[in-house]
Amino acid sequence: MPIQRNCTVTDVQRLYDGCFRVTADMGPIARSALPGQFIHIACGGAHLLRRPISICRVDGDALTFVFEIRGEGTRELSKCRVGDELDVLGPLGHGFTLTGGKTLVVGGGIGVPPMLQTAAACTGKVTAVLGFRDSGRICLTDEFEKVCQRTFVVTDDGSNGHPGPVTVPMCELLAAERFDSVLCCGPRPMLKAVAALCREADLPCQVSMEQRM
Repeated sequence: MPIQRNCTVTDVQRLYDGCFRVTADMGPIARSALPGQFIHIACGGAHLLRRPISICRVDGDALTFVFEIRGEGTRELSKCRVGDELDVLGPLGHGFTLTGGKTLVVGGGIGVPPMLQTAAACTGKVTAVLGFRDSGRICLTDEFEKVCQRTFVVTDDGSNGHPGPVTVPMCELLAAERFDSVLCCGPRPMLKAVAALCREADLPCQVSMEQRM
């Protein structure tokens, strides 16, 4: 059942221009969160709706989320500092069903952060394919490397790692070995492409539909 509470911010980091990583003491919200779930954060005053943001990492009572400035609400949220309180409702959503075995996690853009907690929660061997627009937007790769057996970085413009979409290294991986499941979060065109590859390979695939409703 979702919990609403005021949560104290304990850390704020700027990952790149317009993108921020925030950690807050969320107590039971953090302890009950499942990989792939999200939280609703009140930001910008009563005239704005809560903003849904995916959970990036959980460590005890500490919950970390990553967001980009996309409008007035997230712009206000980017101004939070250590010691501030956030009105948080969560955890929300169904989350991923983790089955063990060999798992391929695929993230694209702002869909990369929620795959970190997912990868960390998997019990078997995990391979990550992470797609970014360019080298200036690459983030969290060091942390993925700590919890994954292998991590592949892809950039749309080829400025770092593999050039092109995430489906390029994914095709190579699926041709070389068998995975037990694929878990994915990112832009809808990417989700469709990944799901299509999994259908062709007769491979179970779960996608996170995190696009704003």
